[in-house]
Amino acid sequence: MQGEFKILLHSKNWRFMLVDIEKLLEQKSKEIDSIIEKWVPKSYDNKTLESMFGKARYSYSANAANKALSEPIWDLLSRGGKRWRPALMMLICEALGGDPAKHKDWVAIPELVHNGTLMVDDVEDGSELRRGKPCVHKTYGVDIAVNAGNAMYYLPLQVMLQSNLPADVLLKAHQIYTQEMINISLGQGMDIAWHKGIADADSISEQEYLQMCAYKTGTLARMAAKLGALLANASDDTIEKMGEFAEAVGVGFQIQDDVLNLTATSGKNHFTKDYIGEDIHEGKRTLIVIHALSKASPADKARLLEILKMHTWDRALIDEAIEMMKKYGAIDYARKRSQEIVQSAWQKAEQLMQKGTAKDTLKAFVEFMVLRQY
Repeated sequence: MQGEFKILLHSKNWRFMLVDIEKLLEQKSKEIDSIIEKWVPKSYDNKTLESMFGKARYSYSANAANKALSEPIWDLLSRGGKRWRPALMMLICEALGGDPAKHKDWVAIPELVHNGTLMVDDVEDGSELRRGKPCVHKTYGVDIAVNAGNAMYYLPLQVMLQSNLPADVLLKAHQIYTQEMINISLGQGMDIAWHKGIADADSISEQEYLQMCAYKTGTLARMAAKLGALLANASDDTIEKMGEFAEAVGVGFQIQDDVLNLTATSGKNHFTKDYIGEDIHEGKRTLIVIHALSKASPADKARLLEILKMHTWDRALIDEAIEMMKKYGAIDYARKRSQEIVQSAWQKAEQLMQKGTAKDTLKAFVEFMVLRQY
């Protein structure tokens, strides 16, 4: 990755001034997509179907495979996305002394799983847009979206099935994958239970929210990091610690995403003007909401909860809720908390990494995750 970025040390604290981290992610996304296409073709034919699903006992329908899997999957993938989880995986591999070029196919695992969760998440939330376009279930139907989303949890495991790595390494990789997939189900379940108001949604603690984030958004970052460390032949202890670090990055990323959902004005942001405050429409209990509720007067608390339970798209009501959260400093608190979580995690993890370009890039990278404006 040498020559692909520039970083300048800021004089005040841990922060780095970033120049080309955004460009780096854009460049890497093209490479990542080409790798993903190797495992999920943009168009199936009988040859690719046999190579991935085995020889047909009767006869495959390539047309059905394309309409049910390839087209909806690539409809979502082609819309972009930061591809930061696979980038994180390879940076960690390199920072621990590994050679990411030898294991590049593994980036398909966290990225495909992530997009699979988005596709299913949109169905669960009844969302209208994803990355500025109609959600997959709006275009192809709920049945196609659920099946294709679930398929993305398993299609990248072909990387493991066709790997020539030692059996003990592959076993460990499968254990990492399995545990994180178990965890993500709980994280998503907690989030759904809260924004549907069926599980003490009015009295969630900050610690409970952070645990939800650790298992919803943090878990795929943790999976990526652990796999990257494993591919670098790191010790079990280092693998776990790098997973904890990446989990914190994921939590910080989620909190910043929640902030941007209420504040973003950049043309790059996937939140259009009409969709600023979508989390309020969904009734989500973000860290911003939790902090505001903990500080609000009884009347303001009751009103904020009332708006959240309406699941409204009324612009005036959404703006009223946003202004109430600003009144109690909740958005600024969330920004600060996000940065504190990631800074603390970095200070622990950096001791495990080798000095060099990969480590420096990784530090700039994680700052970008929590300071980005889109």
